[in-house]
Amino acid sequence: MNPSQDPGVPAPRIPSIGPVRCAQDLGCELGEGPMWSGREQALYWVDILSRRLYRWDLSDAPLQSWDFGEEISALAERARHPGLIVALRRGFALFDPATGTAPRYLHQPEPDQPGNRFNDGRCDAAGRFWAGSMDFACQDPTGALYRYDPDGTCTLHDEGFAVTNGPAWPGGQEGCMFFNDTVQGRTYRYDFDAASGRLSNRTLWKRWSPEEGVPDGMTADAEGRLWIAHWGGSCVTCHDPATAQELARIDLPVSQVTHCTFGGPGLRTLFITSARVGLTPEQLQAQPLAGALFAAQLDVAGLPANLFGG
Repeated sequence: MNPSQDPGVPAPRIPSIGPVRCAQDLGCELGEGPMWSGREQALYWVDILSRRLYRWDLSDAPLQSWDFGEEISALAERARHPGLIVALRRGFALFDPATGTAPRYLHQPEPDQPGNRFNDGRCDAAGRFWAGSMDFACQDPTGALYRYDPDGTCTLHDEGFAVTNGPAWPGGQEGCMFFNDTVQGRTYRYDFDAASGRLSNRTLWKRWSPEEGVPDGMTADAEGRLWIAHWGGSCVTCHDPATAQELARIDLPVSQVTHCTFGGPGLRTLFITSARVGLTPEQLQAQPLAGALFAAQLDVAGLPANLFGG
């Protein structure tokens, strides 16, 4: 179901996309969770299955990385303290890259779901961290969407997903939130109350065809568009949030495109992660850059990453 464009609201313009380059060829098993640090002017991202966090300041200096004892899948900077809030396999934790001290768990919402792990996540403008859980085998609908508040409250908002990805809040669209049900190939739109953090009125925004792959991680730009990575689709596509119309496409030399975020000077570089897990030897030979980090220069700016309020 694609809602009609409000005749009183101009359609988003079609962005211009520069050449795509391989920024870091790391061969990640499951590259994910890119986050641009405004205060450090550096990009963080993870390799979930290798249990590793990366940091790159865009210079020729060596990459920094940290190994974890379990899967790490998403992160956000803290607003009033150093370090990060992260999604680990079992829930929400704090980690400070400056010290490298082992992460400290804040909350584990699913003690009764040992076959689950957490996946994608990010903060909203009020500093609340949203993250979804998923079935590690990507089959059973045991995953759920949670909101973790700075006061330690954890709220279950929706459930019944095999793999969760998102959320995203397009610029100028404060009253809505988008979320991907990846295995089912569906993107949902929720009404979002920014003050309370409550969700309501889940509607099907777009059902993806098998030829498009399935929707994975996504981000939003400052002019209101959604940018969605396609697992199995070899691309990132840009969409009008009101109609779901595709406005632009970034083709990539890898099939398993996992996530994207804006960063760099003026937030005009789209950084794109990818994966190599599950590819056959023949596919890996045809996709030598599978698992790499890519970058594309755009003529539109992204939104600064929201900070966790705790």
